[in-house]
Amino acid sequence: MIAEIGLAALWLSAALAVLQLVGGFFGARDENNELRALVRPAAVLQAVLCVISFLCLVWVFVITDLSVKLVASHSHSMKPLAFKISGAWANHEGSMLLWITVMAAAGGLIALIERRLPERTMMATLASQAFVAIGFYAFILLASNPFERLSPVPTDGNGLNPLLQDMGVSFHPPTLYIGYVGLSVAFSFALGALMTRNVTPDFARVMRPWVLAAWIFLTIGITAGSYWAYYELGWGGWWFWDPVENASLMPWLAATALLHSASVLAARDALRTWTIMLGVVAFSMSMVGTFLVRSGILTSVHAFAVDPERGSFILALLALYIGGALVVFALRANTIAEGQRFSITSREGALVVNNVALSAILGIVLLGTLYPLLTEAFDVRVSVGPPYFNPVSAIFLVPMLMVLAVGPLLRWRKDSLSRVKWPVVVSGAVTLAVLVAVALLAEIDILPLIGLALAAGVGIASFMPLRGRRLRRTPLAIWGMCIAHFGVAVALFGMAADSAFQQERLVAANVGDTIEIGPWEATLQSISPVAGPNWTAMQADMYYSYEGGDLMEGHPQARSFWAPPGETSEVALITRWNGQLYAAVGNMAEDGRWQLRLWWKPFVTWIWYGGLLIALGGALALVGRVVSDLRRREAEAQGEARAYPDEAEYADYDDESSVPAAETQS
Repeated sequence: MIAEIGLAALWLSAALAVLQLVGGFFGARDENNELRALVRPAAVLQAVLCVISFLCLVWVFVITDLSVKLVASHSHSMKPLAFKISGAWANHEGSMLLWITVMAAAGGLIALIERRLPERTMMATLASQAFVAIGFYAFILLASNPFERLSPVPTDGNGLNPLLQDMGVSFHPPTLYIGYVGLSVAFSFALGALMTRNVTPDFARVMRPWVLAAWIFLTIGITAGSYWAYYELGWGGWWFWDPVENASLMPWLAATALLHSASVLAARDALRTWTIMLGVVAFSMSMVGTFLVRSGILTSVHAFAVDPERGSFILALLALYIGGALVVFALRANTIAEGQRFSITSREGALVVNNVALSAILGIVLLGTLYPLLTEAFDVRVSVGPPYFNPVSAIFLVPMLMVLAVGPLLRWRKDSLSRVKWPVVVSGAVTLAVLVAVALLAEIDILPLIGLALAAGVGIASFMPLRGRRLRRTPLAIWGMCIAHFGVAVALFGMAADSAFQQERLVAANVGDTIEIGPWEATLQSISPVAGPNWTAMQADMYYSYEGGDLMEGHPQARSFWAPPGETSEVALITRWNGQLYAAVGNMAEDGRWQLRLWWKPFVTWIWYGGLLIALGGALALVGRVVSDLRRREAEAQGEARAYPDEAEYADYDDESSVPAAETQS
């Protein structure tokens, strides 16, 4: 009965999406159309029904209702409750239902709270959101029904992929999906503004918080996914340029460029065409990622679907949405006003350079991801990995980071580099000093060397925009920008340090043996069998000592699951402020020794600290923008002559004596 309720709610949601599309379309064309009044309620009710449907799916997993085909295929009565719940979305059908639930919730929230744009533009936006949703409703109801019944009912289920039986699956996919689907909101806003010829700073101010929220969740999702793969797969790496990793990176790159472009449009009425185009591209990359993961053309722990018909369906949706958006853009691009002009030596100029660099890196990643798939269609197997991605991306990444260090110091419209020469000299001197010092003290490759130097320079430059300000009165948006840029420096430092200084040892050890790696000594104390709810393992009990200090314990495991059959490596991580010791245990050799793989990874944790700082900076900026907007609305409601200024404007000023009166009065 629960499954039928969930399916019925899903069908009703699809019907409401059709009503939302029709009402929004005619409401955007005719202000007096009676259907206009139904659009917002339809969006809200659609969101409620989708949430009900998803909760029904979660419940049939919790109770292990084996009459539901999806539960029988991806769950097991002996599976821990946490993995029963996460199993609801750790599969193709469930993940698509989560996708469409987030999309419906976003559309409902827009309909409920957004009143800042002209109603005609809002109708077009909600119609665009419904248009996107209808395709996914058709896909899930016709090709990927998560509530399909199974007869006869099996005695027990197949269980969840052992690699997914980790708490990471409870956190990584939902955050990533919120980011993906959040970009559908940007896509809908862009189409709505384009169709109603309303590409204005007001439109950018409305769209910007939604883009920022999606970008925050994408950042968290990618960071969490990187760390999850790092400790779960047992191979010691945090990024391998896997096609599915790239599928999450590409929307993030496009969203980063879109976020900066929308900020310029909101603050200075420039980059109108850039903003619309990036809104389309960002969601396009989400769709490309969806196709890669669910089409069956990849073999990966992420790739759920293996049915070519599903892949064809998604490909058709991709062509429909992206092709249609590009056609609308081509037809309406000439109606977008040019906006305000600016000098290359200005804040806008720096952001354009960074957007070009981000777009170029996006193109590099897209080409490197799709090229092997294209050649394989002609029976030619090509492997594209770090030797391509790292140096080619660096061609654009290095100048982008240099501009990132200078750009926030520049004023809008027009500025002179001579005005900011001392901050530039300081950050440049730090960069050069680190470059020379590391080159003299260590023999490392050129890319990690440049990375360490730029991390130092960008880290110093990140907080230069705070110079001369009253810190307690500095808007949260400025703090968010500084912290996010500092997070980039921290993550870059972690990446470069790990690449330059990591050490690895693969040994066959007897019980009692001690292995030295870097400043660490690791002793294999014992090997013993252990058991969990649905697995058994051989566990290595090991003691570790850093530079002869106190002993620490770690217990890497080689696990064997029986539902479904599979093996995983559960690593032991010993974390210090300056890095991690990473240990994995393998099989026993014929001579009775055990395979051990050890890494000393200096400062590797700074990669994920940096990712969290980037997300924190985005969160502070989001709060700051929302607070600013609420104050602006309050000022306008009270009939004051001024509206609360956009916080991005504050970045023009280097000292409190020149801060606008609006700031001091607030």
